[in-house]
Amino acid sequence: MESYREPMSPSRRRVVIVGGGMAGTRLAQQLVARGAGASAGAVAGPGAGSAAGTGTGTDDTGAGRVAVEVTIIGEEPHPAYNRVLLAEVLAGRYAPEVIALPAPAAGIRRLSGVRVVRIDRPTAEVVCDDGHRVPYDALVLATGSNPVLPPLRGLFEPDGHELPDGVHAFRTMDDCLALGAAVRPGARAVVIGGGLLGVSAARALAQRGAQVVLAQQGEHLMERQLDPGASGVLRRHMAALGVEVHTECRVRGLRTRTGDAVDGGRAVDGGRAVDGGRAVSGGRAVSGGRAVSGVELADGYALEADLVVLACGVRPRVGLAVAAGLEVARGVVIDDELRTSDPRVFAIGDCAEHAGVVYGLAGAAQEQADVLASLLSPTPPLPEPMGLRPLDPHQGSALGPSRGSAPTPRRGSAPNPDQRSAPGPDQGSAPGAERGSAPDPAPGDQVVGNRSAEGAPPSGSWGRNGWAQPGHRAAPGNETPPRDTDTALPDHAARNQWAQPGHRAAPGNETPPRYHGTRTLTRLTLTTAAEGHSAPGPLDLAAFGNPTPAPGDDVIHLTDATRNTYRKVVVRGDRLLGGILLGDLGTVGALARTWESDEPLPATPLLHLLTNDGGS
Repeated sequence: MESYREPMSPSRRRVVIVGGGMAGTRLAQQLVARGAGASAGAVAGPGAGSAAGTGTGTDDTGAGRVAVEVTIIGEEPHPAYNRVLLAEVLAGRYAPEVIALPAPAAGIRRLSGVRVVRIDRPTAEVVCDDGHRVPYDALVLATGSNPVLPPLRGLFEPDGHELPDGVHAFRTMDDCLALGAAVRPGARAVVIGGGLLGVSAARALAQRGAQVVLAQQGEHLMERQLDPGASGVLRRHMAALGVEVHTECRVRGLRTRTGDAVDGGRAVDGGRAVDGGRAVSGGRAVSGGRAVSGVELADGYALEADLVVLACGVRPRVGLAVAAGLEVARGVVIDDELRTSDPRVFAIGDCAEHAGVVYGLAGAAQEQADVLASLLSPTPPLPEPMGLRPLDPHQGSALGPSRGSAPTPRRGSAPNPDQRSAPGPDQGSAPGAERGSAPDPAPGDQVVGNRSAEGAPPSGSWGRNGWAQPGHRAAPGNETPPRDTDTALPDHAARNQWAQPGHRAAPGNETPPRYHGTRTLTRLTLTTAAEGHSAPGPLDLAAFGNPTPAPGDDVIHLTDATRNTYRKVVVRGDRLLGGILLGDLGTVGALARTWESDEPLPATPLLHLLTNDGGS
């Protein structure tokens, strides 16, 4: 068994990242920004990227210099890509290479198409499926998540792990390419699951000319982000795109037929069970001629189907951690330093669970990667070229007083968030404005702020500093989206208590970085159909915080059926608790900044929060 093991050196720190997705790539980028790399003499394994150059990161303290060497081990053979934009590839709007993330910097060793099968903690090595062993001083698990496969009758043969031909998960680039190859105009497609991922997949298939039915078991679409009113607006938009939506619709099983095998069949990790054998890893296989022909509903009805897309959520991929004896709950349990129960092993992204929360969101993965890069690097980050900064989704003025300006009167004080003010007099009215409460979350949902207990798929999710806006259309002839959609360095000065990127604190005054959780904003753009198709214009959607009010909270709600817009914010005392915006995102930047920074609201009528100036 070949090993890359070299003698451990006090002047070198070997960081091995298991997982070449968005979280792992972000961490590698941030380590490089702080001067890390692979040593010139590093041995590259099969599928490795370039190891040219001497890009070893060192501290600048003179004696005791520490070099940081980085190795990324990725199971997918593709270059790293922005998973948020997979629906745009499926819709035919972008080619796969357009959503690729920047290639690893010279000096970073990348092993592609290689699967880690075991963590050997006593020897501090990871064992790969090709027999190679890679040593580490710090190991980072960024293994992501797997699609949940529902317990449907007919999904698997009694002794098999292969899905019928025509049944697809929608999580990886391989999933996207197989589904794109199978769809054709007029194909009958059933999407099971009406969350963010299911809505995105249904819209993309409709744009490809398929006849799409979306089956949602819950009472309304995107239950984790939207209330029934906002979901109604979304449902009307989906209907205008040609998607037939059924809510409170439980799928019981699949109907299959036996015949010639069709390209695009799916297998569980190439036939090998992963995490109990109930999650798809993106392997491709031919299922021996068993193909889907329909979907059976619990009420006895059936839907004919040529394609079935499983969009039933995701589950953290924790098999390696469990086998290694690390503490695992829903995800790999980590502390504020992103450390697992083994002090030399860390976890970030979809596989990680922090303070009882599994985020499953791109923004959280970004912030976790940035904090961990600060912890593993002996130097602060180098300044980023301005051209590499991503679009900031929070553009707009802040609602609170500007720094250095005279204080703005506040709408009452609420020092204790549990002390809820009684409803005050109406702060102004307009046609269609409502003040009231929204329904409670659906039974079984566990919500911490806007954080789903199981986590939501990362598609369309934003952190503070923004990922590329899904569905953003550039000017004609310039439709390349941001290639590095996660380059902005988060401001940890407020939440994670760390100096600004590139800023070195005074000697003796350094505060170690910590991760204290992520306040995320979910954003999605449902783009219009291709040219020549009759369809409505794009629908923008944003949701943040907790839009479900408690007794005593103020609710401002504006609906315009003609313009197909829906705007709602919830205020507790002088603080913004959460909000939902559909169709008109003119105030989203100001609202998101105020909510995230927990700034007090100015003493202006609450209705101004939903005007174009954001109440500033």
